[in-house]
Amino acid sequence: MKQACLLAILLSGAMAALAQTQAGSDAAAGAGADQPAALAAPGPVDLNWVPPAMAELTSQAAVKSSFTLDRRLLGIAAGLVPDAQTEVRQAVDKLDGLSVRVLGFGDAAAMNEAQVDAVRAGYHQRGWKHVATTTGSGGPLKNGTTDVWLALDGANLRGAAILVEGAKSLTLVTVAGNLSPLDLLHLRGHFGIPRFAADGLKNSMEQ
Repeated sequence: MKQACLLAILLSGAMAALAQTQAGSDAAAGAGADQPAALAAPGPVDLNWVPPAMAELTSQAAVKSSFTLDRRLLGIAAGLVPDAQTEVRQAVDKLDGLSVRVLGFGDAAAMNEAQVDAVRAGYHQRGWKHVATTTGSGGPLKNGTTDVWLALDGANLRGAAILVEGAKSLTLVTVAGNLSPLDLLHLRGHFGIPRFAADGLKNSMEQ
């Protein structure tokens, strides 16, 4: 029952956010295309920022959707997570916000692979740390690729981005908050965050 309530609240919040922010998200993505590549300034992760190539892919997608969950909606969600999932509730409590962008392409050839690679390069140029790549059956899609980046201030994790590339789709999830790598692992499978492989993240943080 609690899980059903959680799903209903998240869906209603997502639809409201989508109706109010779709135009603003597209405009922000377009504005990002004019910005030079630069390291992200220390501080909260900007959920509206995406690599410039993502705006190009968005304009080419046959189907596109996006939503943002702010701290208020995430707080409601955290309160409805079962008591047995203590680690998940604690991780959600540390989130300041979360955004999800989903692009669908009618034909696999319609998704420009060079632009997808440019999205990946955009996080490198901004100073985010690439910590994991999962391909094939090990990723959330049977024939897909998942990349994970972290926004770090020294040893402090202040956000992450997860890019999931399927044969005809592209999903980008951005999270902001005062997290730990372990928190990010607990959030897999919730709020649109895919179940990416843990090994790459754990190994990179141990180096």
